[in-house]
Amino acid sequence: MITLIDTHTHFDLPEYDDQRAAFASRAYEQGVRHLLIIGYLARYFERMVLANTATNQLADSPRSHLAFGLHPLCIDEQSDTDLNILEEYLKTHSSIAIGEIGLDTYPKALKESTIFQKQKRFFVEQIELAKAYDLPILLHIRKNHGDVLKILAEQNYLADDRGGIAHSFSGGEQEALAFVKRGFKLGITGQITNPNAKKLRRSVKAVFDEYGIGAFVIETDCPDMMPLPCQHLGQLNEPAHLHFVLDELSKLFNYDKQVLANQLWKNSCDALCVDWKYD
Repeated sequence: MITLIDTHTHFDLPEYDDQRAAFASRAYEQGVRHLLIIGYLARYFERMVLANTATNQLADSPRSHLAFGLHPLCIDEQSDTDLNILEEYLKTHSSIAIGEIGLDTYPKALKESTIFQKQKRFFVEQIELAKAYDLPILLHIRKNHGDVLKILAEQNYLADDRGGIAHSFSGGEQEALAFVKRGFKLGITGQITNPNAKKLRRSVKAVFDEYGIGAFVIETDCPDMMPLPCQHLGQLNEPAHLHFVLDELSKLFNYDKQVLANQLWKNSCDALCVDWKYD
């Protein structure tokens, strides 16, 4: 049987609350055995904890895990107090990684010097926390892969040592290869199912040609990144849709789906520094 790990969700969002059991059950039926709930604002950390507990109390549900972090897109809403809150949650709750963290200069406002410098400072502070608590990092990067790579080098962060994922990778071929060279797995979402995502598909293929299937993990990033085959079902992506990402990679790589799923499971465990038994 094919079983999968969804390495990136926002399953704590209120949109899931009324039907969390149904969403979790559908995911389990589709082979999802673990999912990560990823942080972005400190004021929602407690909501993440409650959603994680609720999911893990359900029968026939994926095992849920937490990753606390402060998202660069929300930098205007972050303060130094939030960094202290983040560390407190790392001390008092089980966090599988720190994320999602990184740099985002896609909205023009985030390119403003003061804002961007704050993004970089928060990124570095969270890398330091990852080192202190020996945790992998989950990277959010848009339109600034070069600076992220530079900071990772300056901080001497190698994912070979602590694990890590370049979540929802959107860079070019050389950037993709550079992250894998630093030991990161590339997180592939439902965007890969869109034939118009040509840059992404080229980058994924370039990494596959150089490193094989050991360089990837898969994720839904739900509720966003709806796979093309199920966009008619509504606006809310869910962990049950993860198999569409597997299906597309299997076709792109011309790889047996079961063999690919087995390797993706191992890749996820390696990236998160865990040893989950393949179900």
